[in-house]
Amino acid sequence: MTVDTATSVCPHDCPSACPLVVELPGPGRIGRVHGGDLPYTDGVVCAKVARYAERVHHPDRLTTPLRRLGAKGEGRFAPISWDEAQDEIASRFKEAAARLGPQTVWPYFYAGTMGHVQQSAINRLRRVMGYSNQAKTICSTSASTGWVAGTGAKWGVDPREIPESDLIVIWGANPAATQVHLMGLISQARKQRGAKLVVVDPYRTPTAEKADRHLMLRPGTDGALACAVMHVMFRDDLADRAYMARYTDCPERLERHLESRTPQWAAAITGLAAEEIEAFARLYGTTKRAYLRSGYGYSRSRNGSVNVHAVSCLPAVSGAWRHRGGGANQSMGGVFDLRRTLLDGLDVPAPKVRTLDMSRIGPVLTGDPKDLAGGPPVTAMLVQNSNPAAVAPDSGLVRRGMLRDDLFLAVHEQFMTATARLADIVLPATTSMEHADLYTSYGHTFLQVAKPVIPPIGQSCPNHRVIADLASRLGAIHPGFEMDEWEMIDQVLAASDLPGADELHALGGLDCAKVFEDAHFLSGFGHEDGRFRFAPDWGAEGLPELPDHLAVTDAADEDHPFRLITPPSRHFLNTSFTEMPTSRTQAGRPTALLHPDDCAALGLTEGGLVSIGNSKAEITVHVQSFPGIARGVAAVEGIWPDEFFPGGKGVNFLTSADPALPGGGAVFHDTKVWLKQVEPS
Repeated sequence: MTVDTATSVCPHDCPSACPLVVELPGPGRIGRVHGGDLPYTDGVVCAKVARYAERVHHPDRLTTPLRRLGAKGEGRFAPISWDEAQDEIASRFKEAAARLGPQTVWPYFYAGTMGHVQQSAINRLRRVMGYSNQAKTICSTSASTGWVAGTGAKWGVDPREIPESDLIVIWGANPAATQVHLMGLISQARKQRGAKLVVVDPYRTPTAEKADRHLMLRPGTDGALACAVMHVMFRDDLADRAYMARYTDCPERLERHLESRTPQWAAAITGLAAEEIEAFARLYGTTKRAYLRSGYGYSRSRNGSVNVHAVSCLPAVSGAWRHRGGGANQSMGGVFDLRRTLLDGLDVPAPKVRTLDMSRIGPVLTGDPKDLAGGPPVTAMLVQNSNPAAVAPDSGLVRRGMLRDDLFLAVHEQFMTATARLADIVLPATTSMEHADLYTSYGHTFLQVAKPVIPPIGQSCPNHRVIADLASRLGAIHPGFEMDEWEMIDQVLAASDLPGADELHALGGLDCAKVFEDAHFLSGFGHEDGRFRFAPDWGAEGLPELPDHLAVTDAADEDHPFRLITPPSRHFLNTSFTEMPTSRTQAGRPTALLHPDDCAALGLTEGGLVSIGNSKAEITVHVQSFPGIARGVAAVEGIWPDEFFPGGKGVNFLTSADPALPGGGAVFHDTKVWLKQVEPS
């Protein structure tokens, strides 16, 4: 029997932005999801999205607007109509703005969908109404700051060159779990060219298990390792001095600076053996077609931007940028030149308003004067595409702020998340299968569009329409509020001198890749002088002038002898997919990975319970003895819902809202903690 299909695009915050072929077994239903035909993704899709029907048709999907009953946080709600819900939100926003000014309203969003139309509507409302701005720091800010400090641009070498590489270095990423297509390209290079794979990561991830060499360094010490590698390249005449003379700012100064950054110096900081560092440095320095994939994990530390910059210096010292299959990449997001005026309402004069740091939502909502930037308290919020009560750092503080009686909170969501349970009004949201959108990627170079493949489930409504309806009630006027999604996509593409929405949909995607000379920066780096910056302009005090180890992390001490990292689970994506039965079954339960010697010293048994704590909170999880992690480091993978933790507190109760230096960014992998055995009750 033939099953009808439709095309779509995966909306989730993953580098791949996969094209999809969706089975349609009956009216209003999707079935199995397959990968679409696009270079780079090559017809492959992750297991989570392949079973997306579990999510779309989940019995716990929100299908009607809800109003809170009883006290905040009780989780009791009653159905209401859309008109009632939108009228109440508009009324509460107007009351708050009349009392304290429009900046008391804070629209909050992130990347629950990466589609530009659905994600950006909230920014248009913010700009037109003069509501508080948002610094989008929770994910990529510290990595981007570090990468751009050297390269001056937000792109790198197209990953489709990896099959021509002789060495691939995965630094601070786990693509076997989070970017399966990259692993396919690496596999091609290993089979066709005998390429070597090196992984730099504080624990043995599924990617590290496949590597020829795994450098298991201490969290937050990546800058020291990078400096020692460059020291060896200069010392052993493996540095490409001709390349540096033409394309970089101060190679002689860098060489003098690195004279003391020996492998022995780095070994004391990183926990690696000096011999390991020497061997990696020689391998990297003697392999011209060396491709370095810089991940996001190691940027999520107080010194993350400095670390990313130090790592980005390696191909500038080796000259790997010269060669096909050589160079580096952090994000491909900068290859897309979309004109965002219509999406973000940039044709409206910018109001003089404060910018609130989304990663510091806890301090913001609990009234920290510095975080409020001299403005009023936040007394009204609309949250879309995010679950900050679970995802943001310092969950306890976030929830304390959200439970304030004087804060009105509306949440637009697909499921009753931890944030939605704290809301006054909850609105049901569509999935990507139920609305149209425009998609770029940060892992590849293809621009894509998607149409809805089924009608909205229940009374769920797209972000774009929710914002337009709210705008009409608030008196916010902008052409974008009058358009449907497809009309807006078409106009954004036209303004960007790109094919129209229908043409792009028929094409199945448009390759926006840069030519070799631009992708490899042989036509110049993104700074005004065209040179890579070994000495970046950080725009802040206290940061190293040249690549170095910046010792500002939440270092272990006598009372907190362990470092906690919170890497992603391959079965979830932040808190998305945590509601899917198969994902939960495959992930098992929240678990702390600990070295066997640490387990023995603490008297912990396999599958037993351990308390992990610091000055913020104490959580309880089950223990897994794992030799592939350094002593003194604990890893808790994935952001599980609180109810899956014995004691009811999730991992982000322990993480800090301190910003990464210099431009902000969440520091999820930079937490000192104590551990102790929990007696079974």
